Amino acid sequence: MPVNPDQTSIDVKDLYKDPARFLISDLCRIVEDYMNEDQVRDVYQAYLFGAQAHEGQHRQTGEPYIYHPISVARILAEMHMDSKSICAAILHDVIEDTLVTKEGVAEKFGDDVAELVDGVSKLTELKFKNKKEQQAINIQKVLMAMARDIRVILIKLADRLHNMRTLGVMRPDKRRRIAKETLDIYVPLARRLGINTLRLELEDLGFRTMYPMRYRILEHAMLQEAGHRKEIIQKIHNGLTSRLDELEIEADVNSRRKHPYSLYKKMREKSLAYKNIFDVYGMRVIVDSVDDCYRVLGAVHNLFKPIPGKFKDYIAIPKENGYQSLHTILFGPHAIPIEVQIRTSEMDKFAETGIAAHWLYKETAGAGEIDVGSRTREWLTGLLEMQQAAGDSVEFLENVKVDLFPDELYVYTPNGDIVKLPKNSTPIDFAYSVHTDVGHTCVASKVDHRFAPLDTPLYSGQTIEVITSEASHPNPGWLDFVVTAKARSNIRNYLKSIRSEDAVAQGRRLLTRMLLEKNITLEEMPAENYQFLLDEYGFSSLNQLLEDIGMGNRPAGLVARRLFPADLEDENKADDGQASGRQPLAIQGTEGMVVSYGKCCHPIPGDQIIGKLSKGRGLVIHQVGCKNILNERLNSENMIDVKWAADSSGEYSCQLNMYVQNERGVLARLATIISDESANIEHVEVEDKDGLSTNITFLISVKGRDHLAKILRRIRRVTSVMKIVRVQ
Repeated sequence: MPVNPDQTSIDVKDLYKDPARFLISDLCRIVEDYMNEDQVRDVYQAYLFGAQAHEGQHRQTGEPYIYHPISVARILAEMHMDSKSICAAILHDVIEDTLVTKEGVAEKFGDDVAELVDGVSKLTELKFKNKKEQQAINIQKVLMAMARDIRVILIKLADRLHNMRTLGVMRPDKRRRIAKETLDIYVPLARRLGINTLRLELEDLGFRTMYPMRYRILEHAMLQEAGHRKEIIQKIHNGLTSRLDELEIEADVNSRRKHPYSLYKKMREKSLAYKNIFDVYGMRVIVDSVDDCYRVLGAVHNLFKPIPGKFKDYIAIPKENGYQSLHTILFGPHAIPIEVQIRTSEMDKFAETGIAAHWLYKETAGAGEIDVGSRTREWLTGLLEMQQAAGDSVEFLENVKVDLFPDELYVYTPNGDIVKLPKNSTPIDFAYSVHTDVGHTCVASKVDHRFAPLDTPLYSGQTIEVITSEASHPNPGWLDFVVTAKARSNIRNYLKSIRSEDAVAQGRRLLTRMLLEKNITLEEMPAENYQFLLDEYGFSSLNQLLEDIGMGNRPAGLVARRLFPADLEDENKADDGQASGRQPLAIQGTEGMVVSYGKCCHPIPGDQIIGKLSKGRGLVIHQVGCKNILNERLNSENMIDVKWAADSSGEYSCQLNMYVQNERGVLARLATIISDESANIEHVEVEDKDGLSTNITFLISVKGRDHLAKILRRIRRVTSVMKIVRVQ
């Protein structure tokens, strides 16, 4: 019987082996290797404080709770983190799970440790709409604390790692939820910070939990193949070491294999069977200097033929997280591809510990130090910008996820500076990466000195130039093709601010119109007359109420009746909720994003129109006879009497269906007529009917019925046109 990869009926004891109990004495022995006596004493005092705070508490494993903080501290101690990080790790749950306050921690261990503990603590006192919002807000809190002190996320990653190690006691549904969160958020964070030791174990534990049978099957296949490939790997190893000995290059050559999760992702992304993946095993060469890295590269390319296009120089252009190495894939014995990584010993240490190496090597690093700290600070600054631009925590978390999964490309500014962008980035993404103001005012772009559309996908090696104009502003259509989180969040933030201003103005017009019978305007109304309504709706200002009205979330008539319930009682009983003497709302065409036009009937100035309040969209204008709103016109709260203003301006979409004889050049003649009459063609569709006639549908922009009439008169003169109909 075949094995079902999704089957989860496995004894969890086979998946999780709880590590041996780890005591404070064991932790002290580790930190004694790199801390002085006073720092070790601080760590022990933190243990005594934490043990007292957690006294009587137990984990679901049944062991005293203090074993968890000690184990978290051990993970950081093995990375040689500083004493304050170790103390904060031991105390990381005292604010959240005990009666200890942040002030109490600060008094005993200082402000730095208190800030670290507070940064890791979840927000438990708030009420959340759902689990997704709770997750987003808590992760946002951690990331913002991380922006102030990067050690917060290191403690959080260590905390998550130990929780994953002991996840077997949880319910299956909770295990899977925690594992998914780990793979979606914490693994990418560890990758972004370059901490591969934590990332690889988190990936392994998360994969085992989400897909236990898939993990077992893949691990079994890898163990079987290890025996088959052993001879090939040994042959490559011997060939490399012999060649490097001939060149008198001191190097440490090791074989390595991919981890199950990275193999699984490759199989999923490329739809490959395991037998079709040949780079399961590879070689890593560790040398003393950068010069030796390139000498080794030449040696391996002479020894084995390189595969074209598979060489990556991360030494000259490091990854965002500071990772540096040379990667090349070679045709090994029997034409089996073998990946070779070449790096210095310092690069190898940074590849394992990432940003944590800032504390381990900050005193010994010299001129060749990999500046991972500055790269991380640059990224954290971007996080702060995204947080300020995001509308809520859920949107912020989605933006962060986008930013954590980049396949990088490298482009150049006109001055020759290198700019790193995610795969499929566009000139708009490039503009926002330079500066927010450059993105906001971008009007055109040049790719390799030639004009290119703003939605053009970029490729490594191109030179990008952005052309700006102070009169230009972000276009909502940009959101359809931008890739970077910074571009997306800044565009959304700008559009929200503009939309908010338009909605306030629209809400003011709607409510003022409803209050005309009282001969009072909002400006003349005392604040105490509507303050009770703001309190009831939960708004802090009148503008928030007006914005809600303008967005169609709250009918202006209902608000007016709440303000003057007695005077408008009779009006409330009217058929359509409109006072007989009330003037229709004038539509000028310049109301902005809160007034839109129905795509079902395409109203234009001169048509009889009616407005429908649509929740979240504002006011949608339809033709009076539009079939889509015939039934809804009975809903007096959502329908608004409107008319075109005498000075209405702008251009409006209009759809025309034309039945023409199937003659050469007829489409070009029709397009020329429309263009000559200063109308823009937004879209065109051509459908052949019977070989003799063709149906052509144009979506064009016109200024009103008079403008449309001129176009129709000219089109009807074309002898090939048999029939023309405006779609309404």
